[in-house]
Amino acid sequence: MTANTKRLHMITWGCQMNVYDSGRMADVLAPLGYAPTEAPEGADMIILNTCHIRDRAAEKVFSELGRLRLLKQARVAAGGKMVLAVAGCVAQAEGAEILARAPYVDIVLGPQTYHRLPEMVARASRAAGAVIETDFPAEDKFDFLPDATAASGPTAFLTIQEGCDKFCSFCVVPYTRGAEQSRPQAAVLAEARRLVDQGAREITLLGQNVNGWHGAGADGAPSTLGRLIAALAANPNLLRIRYTTSHPRDMDDSLIAAHRDIPQLMPFLHLPVQSGSDRILAAMNRKHTADDYLRIIGNLRAARPDIALSSDFIVGHPGETEADFQATMRLIEAVGFAQAYSFKYSPRPGTPAAGAGQQVDEAAKDRRLQELQALLRSQQAAFNAACAGQTVPVLFTGPGRHPGQLSGRSPWLQPVHAAGSESLIGTVAPVQIVSGNPNSLTATLIPHPMEQERTQA
Repeated sequence: MTANTKRLHMITWGCQMNVYDSGRMADVLAPLGYAPTEAPEGADMIILNTCHIRDRAAEKVFSELGRLRLLKQARVAAGGKMVLAVAGCVAQAEGAEILARAPYVDIVLGPQTYHRLPEMVARASRAAGAVIETDFPAEDKFDFLPDATAASGPTAFLTIQEGCDKFCSFCVVPYTRGAEQSRPQAAVLAEARRLVDQGAREITLLGQNVNGWHGAGADGAPSTLGRLIAALAANPNLLRIRYTTSHPRDMDDSLIAAHRDIPQLMPFLHLPVQSGSDRILAAMNRKHTADDYLRIIGNLRAARPDIALSSDFIVGHPGETEADFQATMRLIEAVGFAQAYSFKYSPRPGTPAAGAGQQVDEAAKDRRLQELQALLRSQQAAFNAACAGQTVPVLFTGPGRHPGQLSGRSPWLQPVHAAGSESLIGTVAPVQIVSGNPNSLTATLIPHPMEQERTQA
């Protein structure tokens, strides 16, 4: 870091898309001389990239801002300056409230406007007041972003779709991320090519409804995610492809066929269902039934028998009865999940469910969540335990916690730990699973045939 370099500290909460967005904000600010720093102390600019999905998200932001205010005051007292910015979905939803409660914040920007950050920084430097940019701009931010900087390792995220048109009753995403937009195939392929050239061997495609991607294909007409994955798989150095998060309504035949036909597409799918009760699914405005979901799972398993499944569940949505909850438990038992995320319903301001009647009391939500999570934990443990004795290809992503240990990912996204040389990082190598633990796998490397010959000699 040179004497003229400015220090940029990012604090990122929430989903993988926020992780991607934080990286792109750093790319946008790099021409202004900003370079990332791990420490907030002494930073010239701090950006909080926020998430509004979970309960008390805004209060978490204000608590962190209170801590950062002291750092900013100390920096000013020492004769320096610090630009403090709040980005992401909390900024989009509560920009005016942020400036009212934390007037020392310099910039508030929504997730669709970060391509304008250099202009905002200049305005904040010139003006006495704060800069707020939370409109949904007419232009596509991706058209104005610089090329992404080097991949951070063997795995990388790539946003291909943003926004949501589904309007689930419990969700703020349509209000904070806007309408669904898909990047053109050519732009996605170009970014993926750069990431692979920089060392990425696995790319996870991101979107609020990633399987609703309908960007312009090679012929200029709207395409499908299945065809996009096929185009990405033509790069011989891209060893693995994943995508998240999906919606059952957008799980079309071409995407299911991609799971059957494209070896680079990993046999793991995160497909949120939220509830197993048709009555609650209708109240959630999901526009699919439990049978629809089970039929999709059946088609996926017929196409790719070894596919592993993950999902999201919400317990205690307004109006949920004990019978509704038991329907969710039956769906979990019928599917069998390798992992899942589950939460108690919490009202998000401005969503239809927040003002609905028949709110479920906290004690019932707590009990249902504990029962549901116990079942999901048992399924995950059983899935991991069943891997013991198998030979599995693992993409090694970095060193493990212990000396001489490597960490990697199985095709089913499980963390895998094995002893081995760091020269294997960034490669896919076969291992034998020794034990399946509740949250990871322990393995031993299978020696290359040449190594076996040398050992026997």
